[in-house]
Amino acid sequence: MPSPLDILREYWNHDSFRPMQLEIIQSLLDGKDTLALLPTGGGKSICFQVPAMLMDGLCIVVSPLIALMKDQVANLEAKGITAAALHSGLTYYEVQQVLQQATGGAYKFLYVSPERLETNLFKEYLPAIEVCMIAVDEAHCISQWGYDFRPPYLRIANLRYELRRVPVLALTASATPLVQEDIADKLKMKEPAIFRQSFERANLSYSVFKPENKIAKILEILQAVPGSGLVYCGSRRQTKNVAHLLSLEDISADYYHAGLAQEERDAKQQAWLTGKTRVMVCTNAFGMGIDKPDVRTVVHYDAPDCLENYYQEAGRAGRDGKKAYAVLLYQQPDITTLRELPDVRYPSVEDIRKVYQALADFLNIPVGAGQGVYYDFNLNDFVTNFSIDVHLAMNVIKTLEQEGHIDYNEQVFLPSQVMFTASRAQLRLFEEAYPQADDIIKCLLRTYEGIFDNRVSVFEKQIARLCRISPEAATQQLQQLYAFGIISYWPQKDTPQLRYLLNRAPAAHVNINIDQYFKRKELYKQRVATMLQYLQDVQQCRSRFIAAYFGDTGLKNCGNCDYCLQQKSGKLTTTDFKQIEQQVYRLLNSEGIQIKILMDTLQQSFHKDKSREVVQFLLAEQKIRMSDMGLVQKA
Repeated sequence: MPSPLDILREYWNHDSFRPMQLEIIQSLLDGKDTLALLPTGGGKSICFQVPAMLMDGLCIVVSPLIALMKDQVANLEAKGITAAALHSGLTYYEVQQVLQQATGGAYKFLYVSPERLETNLFKEYLPAIEVCMIAVDEAHCISQWGYDFRPPYLRIANLRYELRRVPVLALTASATPLVQEDIADKLKMKEPAIFRQSFERANLSYSVFKPENKIAKILEILQAVPGSGLVYCGSRRQTKNVAHLLSLEDISADYYHAGLAQEERDAKQQAWLTGKTRVMVCTNAFGMGIDKPDVRTVVHYDAPDCLENYYQEAGRAGRDGKKAYAVLLYQQPDITTLRELPDVRYPSVEDIRKVYQALADFLNIPVGAGQGVYYDFNLNDFVTNFSIDVHLAMNVIKTLEQEGHIDYNEQVFLPSQVMFTASRAQLRLFEEAYPQADDIIKCLLRTYEGIFDNRVSVFEKQIARLCRISPEAATQQLQQLYAFGIISYWPQKDTPQLRYLLNRAPAAHVNINIDQYFKRKELYKQRVATMLQYLQDVQQCRSRFIAAYFGDTGLKNCGNCDYCLQQKSGKLTTTDFKQIEQQVYRLLNSEGIQIKILMDTLQQSFHKDKSREVVQFLLAEQKIRMSDMGLVQKA
């Protein structure tokens, strides 16, 4: 039987595992539930793909991102490994076809969106599928106490009742100790093996600046550090403005956000990945699942609302192990905005009901209807028509998602769908009358199995290639067949989709769990407070601060961040003096402390010369004194 290393060499062409990968793999091979905290870029997929290749049966991978699922499937297929994905862009017939093939052992990996797990069709086929493992990516989404709670993730636990002896691997890059505990609880893990890779990124330098002009500071950074970069902004409008200003300074820059058409997003992303565009100015819609190892700078033009988001986004720099820089910029208005965020992010119940009613009016959904239906949803039209603040609208939509009422996806892609409505006899008569339609009709029948009886996803570019016509001509011919009543034709959608998970209720009776809602708000306040502390009041190495937040307390000073570099300089500032003085007073007690112990303790956080200078000053000013028991604070 091959070893994990044999599989790694054969399919991934690597001669060794990254830290902790092999231990996680062995835990799963031993049949243990496993929780793995691997920092961004830590090679999470290897942890379930390699052991699954050594097991009998299929590995179910739960992932929230359609684009990431498609990329993973394509990567596996390129290695000669069978894989498929079930997501919201597929028709009933296509899902059924994949599940039928899975029961016959056609796939080694089946990627599933959490929404698919509770469908009757999936439940019907699951008992007939031999499953060897469940891998849950972005596992922090299962915890409502985390920063990115997604209710569909709670359905994953139901798999445990169907697959009782199958080990579960939960993967996340950013979960606090509270969220780690909640993940294990919600996934019904039995004495899970827990692996926490160090949060240390020795090659990554963290810095925070408060410049008078943010654009000037970004230009200074980009001129000092050559290579590829990302600039994260808090709004779509800002991405376009910043990219334009950088372009005026001869920086090859473009912008990206979820409001762009799918083809435009793909083209922009590809230009950045291949180096045609040096700097991508983007919202947090960009970067998830994108593996570009040579990013040298990640600059945050606007401060994120929590350290989880910041750590993930900053961690996209320097994945190749070479020196890289994560820079966060802020000005006083950013501090004010962050402090106000909890009340903005968690609106009043009255506002929730108001927006819920407006959504139903905008989409023309009567009480008692709408469940399971996708609606095209233009946010700008909605807020304009109903005079609702855009931030309030988005935050209510997120709340309604977390309360299980709706599902909103800005990046959904629903391909075109076709089904023949004419009988075969009518079709023959039509082809005799319109022979010019013969090519496209035969193409549809030969290429898309089941199209005569079911709605099937079709792709105009594929049809155009097979019929040797342009994509525009293919679309036109499909529209003509629809006009003649030969087919039903639903053109593709890449516009945002809003789906009702429950039938629309009267606004006054829409169910909100008030206790949990306000507990989530309180935890959010704490996350914002930590972000404010990171911006303004960090009194230690930034890498250590971030790692400690996630429960990794074993790091030493990185020597690379702005704090460590300032400590190395040896110059004592007023801020340094106050911080060291406060630490001295905290360490002194009525029994006194030996000066060597005091100095050794201070040097864990402060430069030794600065520490010595402050202690000598306090002694000279008689604010502290030597006693038989050591140093004590003067009474």
